[in-house]
Amino acid sequence: MKKILFVCLGNICRSPIAKGVALNMAYEKNLDIVVDSCGTGDYHQGEKPCANSIKIAKANNIDISKYRARAITKDDFVSFDIIVGLDESNMKNLLKMGCPKEKLFKLGSFGYDNQDVPDPYFFDGFDGFLKVFLMIETCVHNLIEEKRII
Repeated sequence: MKKILFVCLGNICRSPIAKGVALNMAYEKNLDIVVDSCGTGDYHQGEKPCANSIKIAKANNIDISKYRARAITKDDFVSFDIIVGLDESNMKNLLKMGCPKEKLFKLGSFGYDNQDVPDPYFFDGFDGFLKVFLMIETCVHNLIEEKRII
């Protein structure tokens, strides 16, 4: 059983969406995987995902409303097989924190020419969340297939 961890900065928008998309795929394809998400920062510890992340996920039949933000721990580097950073800043922070390089992947490398999955708050309004969701959905699907989790 593979264990995948999605990591962004605060764990309230991008990584919870990635977790929801991956869990939804696991359910649909009857995959035996463990999926979680966290942030490199602890700014939102215990908070639920932001309203627009919940909204875009729900519009795609995924419920992330019960997720709660948490910060990455050193134990995560041991217990997860695949650790996925959502952008280059997350990748650098994870390496500085001691993440094993062989476990670390950038989500955008699975379908978006290694692009960062941008923080949706840098876009105007809800359209940024839609754009980010579609990018995450494509990359998570490709990650799961490429890493032979299917």
